[in-house]
Amino acid sequence: MLSKLEIILPLILVVLITLPLVKVFMGKANRKSTKTRLYTHVSLFFALILFVFIWQSSSLSFFAAEGDVAEVTGFAGSIAQGLGFIGAALTTGMSALGAGIAVAAAAPAAIGAFSENEKNFGKSLIFVALGEGVAIYGLLISILIINKL
Repeated sequence: MLSKLEIILPLILVVLITLPLVKVFMGKANRKSTKTRLYTHVSLFFALILFVFIWQSSSLSFFAAEGDVAEVTGFAGSIAQGLGFIGAALTTGMSALGAGIAVAAAAPAAIGAFSENEKNFGKSLIFVALGEGVAIYGLLISILIINKL
């Protein structure tokens, strides 16, 4: 069971990381300020990753006291299961990325075709839906991979 600190602390850190970019998204920052805010955002992100890595590794056996070594040596799962989860994540991520690229190319063309002739709506909608189908197929494959684990 997670403690309140383990739930609230990551939420606070995510909010603190996103704060430098609020003015950028609202369009109230100039070019120099935007660059500074972006560099701040990236550096805070990597600092958070480092903090989480150190925090999670503090529960490993070389940080444990003499009597606690027996409790922390066992890990649930295997390397094959971990690689299966990584494969499922990559399947979902890459298919969603490919679908985004496909929709980014097909949707403006569909809007242009529809603005010229209203009869082209159904034909152009099919091409946009085909791009979305790539993401659905990737999600289906990742579900099948996770069910095998």
